[in-house]
Amino acid sequence: MKQKLSTLVAQARGGRVVRTPFVDGDEIDRRLLQDDEVHHKFAGGFPDARRVILTLYPAHIPEVDSGVGVWRVTPAPGGPGWDLQDFAVQLRRLELNEEQLGDIREERGGAFLIAAAGKAAQAIEALTELGGREVEVEEVGETAGKGSKVREVVVPSMRVDVVGAKGFGVSRAYFQQGIDGGKVRLNGQPARSSSEIREGDSLSAEGLGRIDFKRVVNETRRGNFKVELDVHR
Repeated sequence: MKQKLSTLVAQARGGRVVRTPFVDGDEIDRRLLQDDEVHHKFAGGFPDARRVILTLYPAHIPEVDSGVGVWRVTPAPGGPGWDLQDFAVQLRRLELNEEQLGDIREERGGAFLIAAAGKAAQAIEALTELGGREVEVEEVGETAGKGSKVREVVVPSMRVDVVGAKGFGVSRAYFQQGIDGGKVRLNGQPARSSSEIREGDSLSAEGLGRIDFKRVVNETRRGNFKVELDVHR
């Protein structure tokens, strides 16, 4: 991925809008994306998506479409209930392009959410039956969840455990459990409590969402920092 990513960055610097297929976000070396001439956008349909599409585009372009959508697939009542594995098996039988399929989530009530792009998205949207059962399909938008909110919080340091707990509004002990369990990632890599978060960094926590660190607003008289965070849930 490293060599290919360097090529994509060069293509975007040359004026093109380029995208990866769905890939594991942990495979992306985000240090290669620090380029003043190139903007980038991650999209997986869910705030804490594991599989994402990376779009790279020239800095003079204000915004681009991510190409990712999320659909809710609801099997008709009756018949045996499906769990996430059953649904994934039935979906696999459609022989869709795996590179166009993102994360799959199970909702309460027996429905499923799936992120997709390209022809796979079109095929899912057109579904009327799956595995011999009637299904109802509804597009629910690119980001399934509660949306994002820009927050300003005051923290004593830029440590991941401090900023993460404050940003998500949970106790530091609870957030530490997530770090210890490998459920917290900084720029796609497993985070440590002592790691420092900087402007432009992305901090994701399974079950909580994602924090994009926007900027340090100022330093208070007591030596704390007021920071601006974009919190996605």
